Amino acid sequence: MSEQFASDGKVPAPAYFERTGPGRYRPTAHAGGAWNPGEIHFGPLSGLLVHAIDQHRAAQGAAAAEMQLGRVSFDILGFLADAEIEVQVETVRPGRTIELVEARATIAGRTAALARAWFVATNDTAAVAGGETTPLPAPDAAAPMSMAETWSGGFVASIETRVVGVPQPGRTTAWLSTQTALVAGESTTAHAAYIALVDTANGIAVRQSPTEWMFPNLDLTIHLYRQPVGAWVGLDTSVTFGPDGHGLTSTVLHDIAGPIGRAEQLLTVRPL
Repeated sequence: MSEQFASDGKVPAPAYFERTGPGRYRPTAHAGGAWNPGEIHFGPLSGLLVHAIDQHRAAQGAAAAEMQLGRVSFDILGFLADAEIEVQVETVRPGRTIELVEARATIAGRTAALARAWFVATNDTAAVAGGETTPLPAPDAAAPMSMAETWSGGFVASIETRVVGVPQPGRTTAWLSTQTALVAGESTTAHAAYIALVDTANGIAVRQSPTEWMFPNLDLTIHLYRQPVGAWVGLDTSVTFGPDGHGLTSTVLHDIAGPIGRAEQLLTVRPL
């Protein structure tokens, strides 16, 4: 993609997607996938689906202070081609205390991914809050780690990674951050920007070399008991391979203020 300049002559901040029309987006090189050429990574696509859900709710007059994202589940239906994406959003279950919204991403005429998000009414429960895990050491205390040594693609290259402790096969704790915007020229919610990096959990704690084994995830489910803050995504991740070609990537999610929820990814494991 050719370099374009803003009206002030400066190069605009990089983004994973550019809007091409109502509900339509074009991936940039920064969204490039890690498994195959000609595909995009699901990480930024998951963030884009949440971004579209947020815009849909805002257009309907939903107030962010009244409801917060509690769960979002994604199903990845196949190859995510590096092509224009159409996103359609509908409210499946409206309500004042709970609301379910669905988004569908279509690429090259085929439904490529689905997202379902539950929004839950807010209440003051600070007096009974508790049960969370121990916070991670701060990102400043973690050591730089290059994911590019294991994975290729524009998305991986766009992420800054810092590791807590010594990574082990199938077990890694790391902080991730990016300077790349989700959609060029558009502001995004904190939870959409955060979620765009969560799918990377399956790549930070590899159990087997991706040059010998494939273990792509079929889904991603995120539960939040607190909304994310700050620019860093903390992933305390464990990967399990079963004996029959199935695997599971399980992650405790953190931000700079502490733990905020969990994520699970179902894997299909097979030799190359």
